[in-house]
Amino acid sequence: MSSLIDDGRPIFIQIAERIEDDIISGGLAEESQVPSTNQFAAFYKINPATAAKGVNLLVDEGILYKKRGIGMFVAEGARAKVIEKRKEHFFEQYVVTMIHEAKKLGITTDQLTEMIQRGEGQD
Repeated sequence: MSSLIDDGRPIFIQIAERIEDDIISGGLAEESQVPSTNQFAAFYKINPATAAKGVNLLVDEGILYKKRGIGMFVAEGARAKVIEKRKEHFFEQYVVTMIHEAKKLGITTDQLTEMIQRGEGQD
């Protein structure tokens, strides 16, 4: 676990995103146990209720599930679900915004495609 970045977003959202990041990277495999809310709270020096709110957000989305008396676990199919959710967010936040800006600037689809291809070499 890495430390939280205080970027003005609610901490519970950042907790949920860190768990999602670990699921995407394979750090948390499907059916593996997730650290407890108390472990998150101690590591990030936050209130356990805040950590629980982030975990419960993922439970509500079907990404995590609870085994009574044992803890929280990564649901089967969670990685694919998180990736699909992130792709949709990427589309809405970046692609749609980019297209609107391109239209304002008179950039054609071909020019935009060329710019994206040019940007791929920037790694």
